Amino acid sequence: MKIAVIIVRTLVALMFLFASVTYFAMVYFHAFTMPPVTGNMKVFNDGLEASGYLMLLIKITELVCALLLLFGRYVALALVVLFPVMLNIVLVNAFLSPSGLTMVIPLLAGVLFLAYTQREKYAPLFTAK
Repeated sequence: MKIAVIIVRTLVALMFLFASVTYFAMVYFHAFTMPPVTGNMKVFNDGLEASGYLMLLIKITELVCALLLLFGRYVALALVVLFPVMLNIVLVNAFLSPSGLTMVIPLLAGVLFLAYTQREKYAPLFTAK
């Protein structure tokens, strides 16, 4: 089980690391251009970019959490912070770009698996006082 956790944690970390690094390379270093997006997904992306800070905040969060997962430090905290981002990724793909679900569903499964392995650390969050 320990080896499976390390493998899944590394794969999830690399996915988020790739997503954030390519975003920074594209936006700030103009290393390449983003493929054209159309329809409602374009409207959604334009809204995120128009806020001026939200996409940057999301990508910095992904980067920090990916590094924490990659190095195996504060894994439970990284998963708690990453879960709302992951949920939004799933919902955006489900409603605006269903073809992207083929990549998102395994990523969600990995995040949920890792959260399950950290469940004892989350138990105090669910105790009523």
